[in-house]
Amino acid sequence: MVVPGKPKVAESPQEVLNSPGIERGLLSQYYAPVLFGLFGFGLVATKNWSTKRPLLSGIQKHILATAIGVPIGFFVNKWLDSKLADRDAMLRHYVQLHPEDFPPYERKQFKDILLPWVPIR
Repeated sequence: MVVPGKPKVAESPQEVLNSPGIERGLLSQYYAPVLFGLFGFGLVATKNWSTKRPLLSGIQKHILATAIGVPIGFFVNKWLDSKLADRDAMLRHYVQLHPEDFPPYERKQFKDILLPWVPIR
């Protein structure tokens, strides 16, 4: 039963796998590009530090390394999404072929799981 304002609870593993995917959050979308961009920037700054130059000398190298790192981060995001989609498709197919291994969920309440508590004093 779906109650407005509350999340829907899946009744079976098949229902979980067939539910629409969750949209990626803002942080999740831009985490890898920002990380790779900062990595490129930091790599050039580390090279400058190791050669005893000012950290921001040759700023064009910093810009270039950052500009190369950001698209690599977007590529990594796409690759990861593709890999996870393939994994989900494989799991969905397996559950469809073997429904006897995945029975419907039994709803349990906390009162059924928790044991009575007696304080020891």
